Order: sequence, then structure tokens, then C-alpha cells
Amino acid sequence: MGRVSSDFPADILGLQVADHGPDARVVTVTGELDALTAPTLAACLTAQLAIAQVVVVSLDGVHFLASAALRVLFEANELALEQDRRLRFVCNCPMANLALEGSGLRQHFTFVDNVPDALENLRRA
Repeated sequence: MGRVSSDFPADILGLQVADHGPDARVVTVTGELDALTAPTLAACLTAQLAIAQVVVVSLDGVHFLASAALRVLFEANELALEQDRRLRFVCNCPMANLALEGSGLRQHFTFVDNVPDALENLRRA
């Protein structure tokens, strides 16, 4: 598991990337996703989609999800579709789910209950 370097203290934004075979990555996001931290998330997701067929994004540790971050998630999802990649989201965080539901974006993304289920579904796909 690797840690994506950023200039933010860990309590503001944390990004960890774990390899799961040559074609799958899990990006675990913790902290706050706002206008300040969203570009770091965008760079991370773009980089992972460039090298992996499947990227699972865990938002369970997110404490705040602003509109700038919602845009990043939407754009990453569009990029995945354009590149014939799969982007899966895990989100059991009430705050993040509220933002996703309120924005109407939740229906555009593919959600799974947890990371192990996402990876198991990939093995069967």
C-alpha cells in the first residue's frame, strides 16, 4: 500500500493507493474533500485510471464532501467510461452519501457495499 504525497496534513486529506493485482487499484480517501483538496484527488484518480482497468474508491473515511469534490468524482467517472475502465465507489459515510444524493450524482456512479465485495465482483467479471 502506498501513500500519495500531498502538502496537506493527514487530518485534512489522506489518500492511500493499494495494488490488487496488475489491473486493479483501491484508493482510500479520508478527511475533507473541498475546493482546496479536490485537485489532489483528481490527480490521484486520473493517475490510477491511466494504469488500472478497475479503480475502487473508498469514501468511508470522508468527513466532508463539497461540490468541488463531487465534480472531481463525476469527471473521474466520465474519464473511466471514455477509457473503457471501471470505477467503483464504496460509500458508507452518511455525510458523503447525503452530498451524493442531494446532488443527484449517486445514480450516475456504480456503488458496492465494501472493498472486498468490489474486488470479489471484479474476479467474477
